[in-house]
Amino acid sequence: MISIILLSAFGIINLFVGFMKSKKVLLPLALLFLIVVFGVNLFSWNDTQSYFNNMITIDNYSVAFTGIMTLTTLLLLPFSQRYVDNSDSNLAEYYSLLLFSLVGAVMMVSYENLLMLFVGIEILSIAMYVLAGSNKQSLRSNEASLKYFLMGSFFTGFMLFGIVLIYGATGTFNVTEIGAVQVAADGLMNTMFVLGLLLLVIGISFKISAAPFHFWTPDVYDGTPTFFTAFMSTVVKTAGVAAFYKLMVAAFAASYATWFPTLIAITVLTLVVGNIGAVVQTSLKRMLAYSSISHAGYLLMALVAFNEKSDASILFYSLAYSSASIAAFGVLKMVADQRGGEQYETFNGLGKTNPLLAFAMTVSMLSLAGIPLTAGFFGKFFIFTSVLQNPDMLWLVVLAVILAAVGIYYYFRVVIAMYMQPAGNYETVKVGSFASFTLIFITVLTILLGIAPALVSDLLL
Repeated sequence: MISIILLSAFGIINLFVGFMKSKKVLLPLALLFLIVVFGVNLFSWNDTQSYFNNMITIDNYSVAFTGIMTLTTLLLLPFSQRYVDNSDSNLAEYYSLLLFSLVGAVMMVSYENLLMLFVGIEILSIAMYVLAGSNKQSLRSNEASLKYFLMGSFFTGFMLFGIVLIYGATGTFNVTEIGAVQVAADGLMNTMFVLGLLLLVIGISFKISAAPFHFWTPDVYDGTPTFFTAFMSTVVKTAGVAAFYKLMVAAFAASYATWFPTLIAITVLTLVVGNIGAVVQTSLKRMLAYSSISHAGYLLMALVAFNEKSDASILFYSLAYSSASIAAFGVLKMVADQRGGEQYETFNGLGKTNPLLAFAMTVSMLSLAGIPLTAGFFGKFFIFTSVLQNPDMLWLVVLAVILAAVGIYYYFRVVIAMYMQPAGNYETVKVGSFASFTLIFITVLTILLGIAPALVSDLLL
Protein backbone atom coordinates (compact mmCIF):
# COMPACT_ATOMS: atom_id res chain seq x y z
CA MET A 1 0.00 0.00 0.00
CA ILE A 2 2.90 2.31 0.78
CA SER A 3 4.21 1.72 -2.75
CA ILE A 4 0.90 2.94 -4.22
CA ILE A 5 0.92 6.06 -2.04
CA LEU A 6 4.57 6.86 -2.84
CA LEU A 7 4.15 6.37 -6.59
CA SER A 8 1.08 8.62 -6.62
CA ALA A 9 2.83 11.32 -4.59
CA PHE A 10 6.02 11.10 -6.65
CA GLY A 11 4.03 11.39 -9.87
CA ILE A 12 2.42 14.63 -8.66
CA ILE A 13 5.74 16.00 -7.36
CA ASN A 14 7.38 15.23 -10.68
CA LEU A 15 4.78 17.33 -12.50
CA PHE A 16 5.63 20.36 -10.36
CA VAL A 17 9.36 19.78 -10.85
CA GLY A 18 8.62 19.92 -14.59
CA PHE A 19 8.01 23.66 -14.28
CA MET A 20 11.76 24.09 -13.84
CA LYS A 21 13.56 25.29 -16.93
CA SER A 22 16.19 22.54 -16.80
CA LYS A 23 15.15 18.98 -17.67
CA LYS A 24 18.43 17.50 -16.48
CA VAL A 25 17.04 16.98 -12.97
CA LEU A 26 13.97 15.01 -14.09
CA LEU A 27 15.69 11.74 -15.02
CA PRO A 28 17.79 11.45 -11.81
CA LEU A 29 14.72 12.39 -9.77
CA ALA A 30 12.53 9.77 -11.45
CA LEU A 31 15.24 7.16 -10.86
CA LEU A 32 15.46 8.19 -7.21
CA PHE A 33 11.69 7.90 -6.83
CA LEU A 34 11.73 4.35 -8.21
CA ILE A 35 14.68 3.30 -6.07
CA VAL A 36 12.82 4.51 -2.98
CA VAL A 37 9.66 2.64 -4.00
CA PHE A 38 11.66 -0.53 -4.75
CA GLY A 39 13.34 -0.39 -1.34
CA VAL A 40 10.18 0.41 0.61
CA ASN A 41 8.33 -2.39 -1.18
CA LEU A 42 10.86 -4.96 0.06
CA PHE A 43 10.07 -4.07 3.68
CA SER A 44 6.60 -5.59 3.17
CA TRP A 45 8.04 -9.06 2.53
CA ASN A 46 6.50 -11.66 4.90
CA ASP A 47 4.20 -8.98 6.32
CA THR A 48 0.69 -9.49 4.96
CA GLN A 49 -1.57 -6.45 5.39
CA SER A 50 -5.10 -5.65 4.16
CA TYR A 51 -6.43 -2.17 3.41
CA PHE A 52 -9.72 -0.45 2.55
CA ASN A 53 -12.00 -3.06 4.08
CA ASN A 54 -9.98 -5.90 2.52
CA MET A 55 -10.10 -4.47 -1.01
CA ILE A 56 -6.29 -4.51 -1.30
CA THR A 57 -3.94 -7.06 0.25
CA ILE A 58 -0.17 -6.68 0.30
CA ASP A 59 1.44 -10.13 0.55
CA ASN A 60 4.53 -11.85 -0.83
CA TYR A 61 2.85 -12.35 -4.21
CA SER A 62 2.12 -8.66 -4.67
CA VAL A 63 5.48 -7.60 -3.25
CA ALA A 64 7.38 -9.87 -5.65
CA PHE A 65 5.56 -8.67 -8.76
CA THR A 66 5.66 -5.04 -7.61
CA GLY A 67 9.42 -5.42 -7.26
CA ILE A 68 9.78 -6.80 -10.79
CA MET A 69 7.64 -4.05 -12.33
CA THR A 70 9.45 -1.31 -10.42
CA LEU A 71 12.85 -2.72 -11.38
CA THR A 72 11.74 -2.98 -15.01
CA THR A 73 10.72 0.69 -15.07
CA LEU A 74 13.95 1.63 -13.31
CA LEU A 75 16.05 -0.15 -15.95
CA LEU A 76 14.00 1.36 -18.75
CA LEU A 77 14.43 5.02 -17.81
CA PRO A 78 18.11 5.39 -18.89
CA PHE A 79 16.99 4.87 -22.50
CA SER A 80 14.89 8.04 -22.32
CA GLN A 81 17.97 10.26 -22.69
CA ARG A 82 16.73 11.49 -26.08
CA TYR A 83 13.69 13.01 -24.40
CA VAL A 84 15.98 14.72 -21.88
CA ASP A 85 17.99 16.28 -24.71
CA ASN A 86 14.91 17.22 -26.76
CA SER A 87 13.69 20.62 -25.69
CA ASP A 88 10.29 20.04 -27.29
CA SER A 89 9.44 16.90 -25.30
CA ASN A 90 7.10 16.93 -22.33
CA LEU A 91 9.46 14.94 -20.15
CA ALA A 92 7.83 15.61 -16.78
CA GLU A 93 4.46 14.49 -18.11
CA TYR A 94 5.98 11.34 -19.60
CA TYR A 95 7.63 10.31 -16.36
CA SER A 96 4.56 11.12 -14.28
CA LEU A 97 2.33 9.07 -16.57
CA LEU A 98 4.74 6.15 -16.22
CA LEU A 99 4.58 6.48 -12.42
CA PHE A 100 0.78 6.69 -12.48
CA SER A 101 0.53 3.66 -14.77
CA LEU A 102 2.78 1.82 -12.33
CA VAL A 103 0.24 2.66 -9.61
CA GLY A 104 -2.38 0.83 -11.65
CA ALA A 105 -0.03 -2.11 -12.18
CA VAL A 106 0.60 -2.44 -8.44
CA MET A 107 -3.13 -2.36 -7.77
CA MET A 108 -3.59 -5.14 -10.33
CA VAL A 109 -1.33 -7.50 -8.37
CA SER A 110 -2.66 -6.45 -4.93
CA TYR A 111 -6.45 -6.45 -5.34
CA GLU A 112 -8.88 -8.54 -3.32
CA ASN A 113 -11.96 -7.04 -4.91
CA LEU A 114 -13.05 -7.09 -8.56
CA LEU A 115 -13.78 -3.36 -8.46
CA MET A 116 -10.20 -2.68 -7.37
CA LEU A 117 -8.96 -4.85 -10.23
CA PHE A 118 -11.03 -2.78 -12.64
CA VAL A 119 -9.74 0.50 -11.19
CA GLY A 120 -6.16 -0.72 -11.45
CA ILE A 121 -6.57 -1.77 -15.07
CA GLU A 122 -8.13 1.57 -15.98
CA ILE A 123 -5.41 3.63 -14.26
CA LEU A 124 -2.79 1.65 -16.14
CA SER A 125 -4.63 1.74 -19.47
CA ILE A 126 -5.54 5.44 -19.55
CA ALA A 127 -1.91 6.43 -18.99
CA MET A 128 -0.82 4.11 -21.80
CA TYR A 129 -3.47 5.50 -24.21
CA VAL A 130 -1.86 8.93 -23.76
CA LEU A 131 1.73 7.71 -24.03
CA ALA A 132 0.98 5.71 -27.18
CA GLY A 133 0.10 8.97 -28.94
CA SER A 134 2.81 11.09 -27.32
CA ASN A 135 4.58 11.72 -30.63
CA LYS A 136 2.03 14.17 -32.02
CA GLN A 137 4.00 14.73 -35.25
CA SER A 138 3.77 11.04 -36.18
CA LEU A 139 0.68 9.66 -37.90
CA ARG A 140 1.74 6.17 -36.75
CA SER A 141 1.71 7.31 -33.14
CA ASN A 142 -1.67 9.02 -33.52
CA GLU A 143 -3.12 5.91 -35.13
CA ALA A 144 -1.67 3.69 -32.39
CA SER A 145 -3.18 5.83 -29.64
CA LEU A 146 -6.62 5.97 -31.26
CA LYS A 147 -6.66 2.25 -32.04
CA TYR A 148 -5.48 1.34 -28.55
CA PHE A 149 -8.07 3.64 -26.95
CA LEU A 150 -11.00 2.41 -29.03
CA MET A 151 -10.14 -1.28 -28.70
CA GLY A 152 -9.26 -0.92 -25.02
CA SER A 153 -12.51 0.85 -24.23
CA PHE A 154 -14.48 -1.78 -26.11
CA PHE A 155 -12.94 -4.68 -24.22
CA THR A 156 -13.17 -2.80 -20.93
CA GLY A 157 -16.93 -2.99 -21.49
CA PHE A 158 -16.66 -6.77 -21.81
CA MET A 159 -14.73 -7.00 -18.56
CA LEU A 160 -17.04 -4.65 -16.65
CA PHE A 161 -20.13 -6.49 -17.86
CA GLY A 162 -18.53 -9.76 -16.75
CA ILE A 163 -17.86 -8.32 -13.28
CA VAL A 164 -21.50 -7.23 -13.01
CA LEU A 165 -22.78 -10.68 -14.00
CA ILE A 166 -20.49 -12.38 -11.49
CA TYR A 167 -21.75 -10.03 -8.79
CA GLY A 168 -25.32 -10.84 -9.79
CA ALA A 169 -24.60 -14.57 -9.50
CA THR A 170 -22.64 -14.47 -6.23
CA GLY A 171 -23.70 -11.28 -4.46
CA THR A 172 -20.14 -10.13 -3.80
CA PHE A 173 -17.12 -8.47 -5.48
CA ASN A 174 -14.62 -10.04 -3.07
CA VAL A 175 -12.60 -12.70 -4.89
CA THR A 176 -12.27 -14.96 -1.83
CA GLU A 177 -16.00 -14.86 -1.20
CA ILE A 178 -16.69 -15.58 -4.89
CA GLY A 179 -14.49 -18.66 -4.56
CA ALA A 180 -16.36 -19.73 -1.41
CA VAL A 181 -19.72 -19.49 -3.20
CA GLN A 182 -18.46 -21.87 -5.89
CA VAL A 183 -17.08 -24.32 -3.34
CA ALA A 184 -20.47 -24.39 -1.64
CA ALA A 185 -22.08 -25.15 -5.00
CA ASP A 186 -19.45 -27.80 -5.89
CA GLY A 187 -18.35 -25.67 -8.83
CA LEU A 188 -21.73 -25.96 -10.54
CA MET A 189 -22.76 -22.37 -11.25
CA ASN A 190 -25.65 -20.89 -13.21
CA THR A 191 -25.54 -19.45 -16.72
CA MET A 192 -25.15 -15.87 -15.46
CA PHE A 193 -21.96 -16.80 -13.61
CA VAL A 194 -20.48 -18.74 -16.54
CA LEU A 195 -21.21 -15.91 -18.96
CA GLY A 196 -19.67 -13.37 -16.56
CA LEU A 197 -16.55 -15.51 -16.19
CA LEU A 198 -16.23 -15.81 -19.97
CA LEU A 199 -16.53 -12.04 -20.47
CA LEU A 200 -13.97 -11.40 -17.75
CA VAL A 201 -11.52 -13.84 -19.37
CA ILE A 202 -12.00 -12.11 -22.72
CA GLY A 203 -11.40 -8.67 -21.22
CA ILE A 204 -8.16 -9.61 -19.46
CA SER A 205 -6.96 -11.64 -22.46
CA PHE A 206 -7.12 -8.45 -24.50
CA LYS A 207 -4.97 -6.62 -21.96
CA ILE A 208 -2.19 -9.21 -22.19
CA SER A 209 -2.35 -9.50 -26.03
CA ALA A 210 -3.61 -13.09 -26.03
CA ALA A 211 -5.03 -14.40 -29.32
CA PRO A 212 -7.60 -14.03 -30.80
CA PHE A 213 -7.77 -10.66 -29.00
CA HIS A 214 -4.27 -9.68 -30.11
CA PHE A 215 -5.07 -7.88 -33.37
CA TRP A 216 -4.36 -4.42 -31.92
CA THR A 217 -0.88 -5.35 -30.69
CA PRO A 218 1.33 -5.19 -33.84
CA ASP A 219 -0.01 -1.81 -35.01
CA VAL A 220 -0.06 -0.24 -31.53
CA TYR A 221 3.43 -1.49 -30.64
CA ASP A 222 4.72 -0.38 -34.03
CA GLY A 223 3.25 3.12 -33.86
CA THR A 224 3.95 3.85 -30.20
CA PRO A 225 7.33 5.52 -29.50
CA THR A 226 9.80 2.70 -28.80
CA PHE A 227 10.51 3.78 -25.23
CA PHE A 228 6.83 3.44 -24.29
CA THR A 229 6.43 0.28 -26.35
CA ALA A 230 9.07 -1.31 -24.12
CA PHE A 231 7.07 -0.35 -21.02
CA MET A 232 3.88 -1.66 -22.59
CA SER A 233 5.53 -4.94 -23.54
CA THR A 234 6.98 -5.60 -20.10
CA VAL A 235 5.26 -3.90 -17.17
CA VAL A 236 1.74 -3.99 -18.66
CA LYS A 237 2.05 -7.66 -19.60
CA THR A 238 3.55 -8.65 -16.25
CA ALA A 239 0.75 -6.90 -14.36
CA GLY A 240 -1.90 -8.44 -16.62
CA VAL A 241 -0.71 -12.02 -16.29
CA ALA A 242 -0.12 -11.72 -12.53
CA ALA A 243 -3.61 -10.29 -12.06
CA PHE A 244 -5.10 -12.99 -14.30
CA TYR A 245 -3.47 -15.80 -12.32
CA LYS A 246 -4.47 -14.31 -8.98
CA LEU A 247 -8.06 -13.96 -10.19
CA MET A 248 -8.28 -17.59 -11.26
CA VAL A 249 -6.68 -18.91 -8.07
CA ALA A 250 -8.64 -16.77 -5.61
CA ALA A 251 -12.03 -16.56 -7.32
CA PHE A 252 -12.44 -19.34 -9.85
CA ALA A 253 -10.39 -22.33 -8.68
CA ALA A 254 -13.52 -24.37 -8.03
CA SER A 255 -14.71 -23.70 -11.60
CA TYR A 256 -11.47 -24.93 -13.19
CA ALA A 257 -13.34 -27.45 -15.35
CA THR A 258 -15.55 -24.64 -16.67
CA TRP A 259 -12.88 -22.20 -17.82
CA PHE A 260 -10.06 -24.64 -18.68
CA PRO A 261 -11.28 -25.49 -22.24
CA THR A 262 -11.58 -21.81 -23.15
CA LEU A 263 -8.24 -20.85 -21.70
CA ILE A 264 -6.35 -23.78 -23.20
CA ALA A 265 -7.72 -22.83 -26.62
CA ILE A 266 -6.61 -19.21 -26.09
CA THR A 267 -3.16 -20.43 -24.99
CA VAL A 268 -2.60 -22.63 -28.03
CA LEU A 269 -3.85 -19.96 -30.42
CA THR A 270 -1.63 -17.34 -28.78
CA LEU A 271 1.46 -19.53 -29.12
CA VAL A 272 0.77 -20.29 -32.77
CA VAL A 273 -0.22 -16.76 -33.84
CA GLY A 274 2.65 -15.12 -31.97
CA ASN A 275 5.42 -17.34 -33.31
CA ILE A 276 4.15 -17.75 -36.87
CA GLY A 277 3.33 -14.05 -37.12
CA ALA A 278 6.85 -13.08 -36.01
CA VAL A 279 8.44 -15.22 -38.72
CA VAL A 280 7.09 -13.16 -41.62
CA GLN A 281 7.97 -9.71 -40.24
CA THR A 282 10.63 -7.55 -41.86
CA SER A 283 10.58 -4.91 -39.11
CA LEU A 284 12.36 -5.79 -35.88
CA LYS A 285 9.84 -3.76 -33.89
CA ARG A 286 6.86 -5.62 -35.35
CA MET A 287 8.72 -8.89 -34.78
CA LEU A 288 9.08 -7.98 -31.10
CA ALA A 289 5.35 -7.19 -31.04
CA TYR A 290 4.47 -10.68 -32.27
CA SER A 291 7.14 -12.08 -29.97
CA SER A 292 5.33 -10.39 -27.09
CA ILE A 293 2.15 -12.22 -28.11
CA SER A 294 3.98 -15.56 -28.12
CA HIS A 295 5.41 -14.94 -24.65
CA ALA A 296 1.91 -14.23 -23.39
CA GLY A 297 1.15 -17.75 -24.58
CA TYR A 298 4.01 -19.24 -22.56
CA LEU A 299 2.84 -17.37 -19.46
CA LEU A 300 -0.70 -18.63 -20.00
CA MET A 301 0.67 -22.18 -20.03
CA ALA A 302 1.55 -21.79 -16.35
CA LEU A 303 -1.95 -20.48 -15.70
CA VAL A 304 -3.69 -23.44 -17.31
CA ALA A 305 -1.32 -25.81 -15.49
CA PHE A 306 -2.82 -24.36 -12.29
CA ASN A 307 -0.67 -26.00 -9.63
CA GLU A 308 1.67 -25.07 -6.79
CA LYS A 309 4.51 -24.26 -9.22
CA SER A 310 2.54 -21.90 -11.44
CA ASP A 311 3.03 -18.66 -9.52
CA ALA A 312 6.80 -19.14 -9.13
CA SER A 313 7.19 -19.97 -12.82
CA ILE A 314 5.17 -16.89 -13.85
CA LEU A 315 7.31 -14.72 -11.56
CA PHE A 316 10.62 -15.98 -12.95
CA TYR A 317 9.44 -15.89 -16.56
CA SER A 318 8.19 -12.33 -16.14
CA LEU A 319 11.58 -11.16 -14.86
CA ALA A 320 13.49 -13.06 -17.56
CA TYR A 321 11.24 -11.78 -20.35
CA SER A 322 11.19 -8.21 -19.04
CA SER A 323 14.97 -7.92 -18.71
CA ALA A 324 15.58 -9.30 -22.21
CA SER A 325 12.86 -7.09 -23.72
CA ILE A 326 14.25 -3.93 -22.12
CA ALA A 327 17.66 -4.62 -23.64
CA ALA A 328 16.14 -5.42 -27.04
CA PHE A 329 13.95 -2.33 -27.17
CA GLY A 330 16.72 -0.16 -25.72
CA VAL A 331 19.18 -1.18 -28.44
CA LEU A 332 16.45 -0.88 -31.07
CA LYS A 333 15.65 2.66 -29.93
CA MET A 334 19.24 3.85 -30.08
CA VAL A 335 19.94 2.22 -33.44
CA ALA A 336 16.67 3.41 -34.99
CA ASP A 337 17.16 6.98 -33.73
CA GLN A 338 20.61 7.26 -35.31
CA ARG A 339 20.37 4.98 -38.32
CA GLY A 340 16.83 5.90 -39.21
CA GLY A 341 15.07 2.56 -39.49
CA GLU A 342 13.61 -0.41 -37.63
CA GLN A 343 14.23 -3.09 -40.26
CA TYR A 344 16.61 -6.00 -39.74
CA GLU A 345 18.96 -4.40 -42.28
CA THR A 346 19.40 -1.40 -39.97
CA PHE A 347 21.45 -3.64 -37.67
CA ASN A 348 23.91 -4.69 -40.37
CA GLY A 349 27.48 -4.65 -39.11
CA LEU A 350 26.55 -3.55 -35.60
CA GLY A 351 28.93 -6.17 -34.20
CA LYS A 352 31.87 -4.24 -35.68
CA THR A 353 30.70 -0.68 -35.15
CA ASN A 354 29.19 -1.17 -31.66
CA PRO A 355 30.34 -4.41 -29.99
CA LEU A 356 28.55 -3.61 -26.72
CA LEU A 357 25.18 -2.99 -28.36
CA ALA A 358 25.56 -6.12 -30.50
CA PHE A 359 26.50 -8.30 -27.53
CA ALA A 360 23.65 -6.97 -25.37
CA MET A 361 21.19 -7.55 -28.23
CA THR A 362 22.58 -11.05 -28.80
CA VAL A 363 22.15 -12.05 -25.15
CA SER A 364 18.65 -10.59 -25.26
CA MET A 365 17.71 -12.59 -28.35
CA LEU A 366 19.21 -15.77 -26.88
CA SER A 367 17.19 -15.28 -23.70
CA LEU A 368 13.95 -14.63 -25.58
CA ALA A 369 14.63 -17.75 -27.64
CA GLY A 370 15.22 -19.82 -24.50
CA ILE A 371 18.83 -20.77 -25.16
CA PRO A 372 20.74 -22.29 -22.16
CA LEU A 373 22.85 -20.11 -19.84
CA THR A 374 20.33 -17.30 -20.14
CA ALA A 375 17.36 -16.45 -17.93
CA GLY A 376 14.95 -17.23 -20.76
CA PHE A 377 16.01 -20.88 -20.81
CA PHE A 378 15.04 -21.45 -17.18
CA GLY A 379 11.95 -19.31 -17.70
CA LYS A 380 10.65 -21.79 -20.26
CA PHE A 381 11.99 -24.72 -18.24
CA PHE A 382 9.98 -23.73 -15.17
CA ILE A 383 6.87 -23.13 -17.27
CA PHE A 384 7.16 -26.53 -18.93
CA THR A 385 7.85 -28.21 -15.57
CA SER A 386 4.69 -26.76 -14.08
CA VAL A 387 2.64 -27.96 -17.06
CA LEU A 388 4.14 -31.45 -16.88
CA GLN A 389 2.76 -31.87 -13.37
CA ASN A 390 -0.30 -32.99 -15.34
CA PRO A 391 0.81 -35.83 -17.69
CA ASP A 392 -2.29 -35.30 -19.84
CA MET A 393 -0.89 -31.94 -20.94
CA LEU A 394 2.32 -33.33 -22.42
CA TRP A 395 1.02 -32.43 -25.88
CA LEU A 396 0.97 -28.74 -24.91
CA VAL A 397 4.64 -28.83 -23.92
CA VAL A 398 5.54 -30.60 -27.18
CA LEU A 399 3.71 -27.92 -29.17
CA ALA A 400 5.40 -25.15 -27.18
CA VAL A 401 8.86 -26.68 -27.74
CA ILE A 402 8.24 -26.89 -31.49
CA LEU A 403 7.11 -23.27 -31.62
CA ALA A 404 10.07 -22.22 -29.45
CA ALA A 405 12.30 -23.78 -32.13
CA VAL A 406 10.49 -21.62 -34.69
CA GLY A 407 11.28 -18.64 -32.49
CA ILE A 408 15.00 -19.32 -32.83
CA TYR A 409 14.72 -18.50 -36.52
CA TYR A 410 13.36 -14.99 -36.17
CA TYR A 411 15.44 -14.12 -33.12
CA PHE A 412 18.66 -15.15 -34.86
CA ARG A 413 17.89 -13.03 -37.92
CA VAL A 414 19.00 -9.90 -36.07
CA VAL A 415 22.10 -11.70 -34.73
CA ILE A 416 23.05 -12.70 -38.28
CA ALA A 417 22.55 -9.12 -39.46
CA MET A 418 24.79 -7.76 -36.70
CA TYR A 419 27.69 -10.16 -37.15
CA MET A 420 27.50 -11.56 -40.68
CA GLN A 421 26.44 -8.56 -42.76
CA PRO A 422 28.68 -5.61 -43.72
CA ALA A 423 27.98 -2.28 -42.05
CA GLY A 424 27.93 -0.47 -45.40
CA ASN A 425 27.40 3.25 -44.92
CA TYR A 426 26.25 2.89 -41.32
CA GLU A 427 28.41 4.67 -38.78
CA THR A 428 29.01 3.93 -35.11
CA VAL A 429 25.93 4.45 -32.97
CA LYS A 430 26.56 6.92 -30.16
CA VAL A 431 25.69 5.44 -26.76
CA GLY A 432 25.61 7.38 -23.49
CA SER A 433 27.54 6.08 -20.51
CA PHE A 434 24.34 5.65 -18.46
CA ALA A 435 22.68 3.58 -21.18
CA SER A 436 25.88 1.52 -21.59
CA PHE A 437 25.98 0.78 -17.87
CA THR A 438 22.31 -0.24 -17.91
CA LEU A 439 22.84 -2.60 -20.86
CA ILE A 440 25.81 -4.18 -19.08
CA PHE A 441 23.74 -4.61 -15.91
CA ILE A 442 20.82 -6.20 -17.79
CA THR A 443 23.15 -8.51 -19.70
CA VAL A 444 24.87 -9.64 -16.51
CA LEU A 445 21.49 -10.14 -14.82
CA THR A 446 20.23 -12.23 -17.76
CA ILE A 447 23.30 -14.47 -17.66
CA LEU A 448 23.32 -14.65 -13.85
CA LEU A 449 19.71 -15.86 -13.76
CA GLY A 450 20.65 -18.38 -16.44
CA ILE A 451 23.33 -19.78 -14.16
CA ALA A 452 21.71 -19.37 -10.74
CA PRO A 453 17.92 -19.26 -11.27
CA ALA A 454 17.20 -20.12 -7.63
CA LEU A 455 17.93 -16.49 -6.74
CA VAL A 456 14.39 -15.70 -7.94
CA SER A 457 12.64 -18.99 -8.65
CA ASP A 458 12.32 -19.99 -4.99
CA LEU A 459 10.81 -16.73 -3.75
CA LEU A 460 7.17 -17.89 -3.93
CA LEU A 461 7.72 -21.56 -3.18
